[in-house]
Amino acid sequence: MTTITWRYRGGVTARAVAAIGGGYVLSALGGALIALALPLPRADAVTIATLLAFVIYPCVILWVFATRSALRACVGVVGTCAVLGMVLWLVGGTA
Repeated sequence: MTTITWRYRGGVTARAVAAIGGGYVLSALGGALIALALPLPRADAVTIATLLAFVIYPCVILWVFATRSALRACVGVVGTCAVLGMVLWLVGGTA
């Protein structure tokens, strides 16, 4: 029987937090930017952006658990969220 170390458990916990929380924030920011970028009526742009956000979220989850380390996953998610947040802030953040 193999023993599971606390380091392994901490890595899985950090990945889960990055995947669930970070994935949610990343998909919300991505959806907001897509809605602002689409040259469609507001309702259509928001609908399409929301559907695409539902695609972004599982992709982030898969990427977080596919990375080599939990630190790389956390840095990647936080960094991407920071970049998307800055872009959203720079374009005004409202449709």
